[in-house]
Amino acid sequence: QVQLQESGPGLLKPSQTLSLTCIVSGGSITTSYYAWNWIRQSPGKGLEWVGNIAWDGSTHYNPSLKSRTSISRDTSKSEFSLQLSSVTPEDTAMYFCARGSDYHSRNYDYWGQGTQVTVSS
Repeated sequence: QVQLQESGPGLLKPSQTLSLTCIVSGGSITTSYYAWNWIRQSPGKGLEWVGNIAWDGSTHYNPSLKSRTSISRDTSKSEFSLQLSSVTPEDTAMYFCARGSDYHSRNYDYWGQGTQVTVSS
């Protein structure tokens, strides 16, 4: 059973950088061909894919967020991380990590419980 757990600060000020980490247990983040995703949901809106890091370390980003987004991993710790720079109140959302079958897929079989991020001055 794969389990994912997000962690990170819940409150940020505008212009700061959001940093979140997802720890994966019960599976390897280097197993072909899975991709490890960050997804968010803002109040009253649908799910928005932020980006992912695939089993081979390649990264893929939502074009609308690409200029501010970086996803990395630490295979020794079985975790992957999201950095989103220059946040604004529009980045306020519940952030989830999830596993996809490959880097194209937007269907996810395992999810973390989510972590709330609020951007406010």
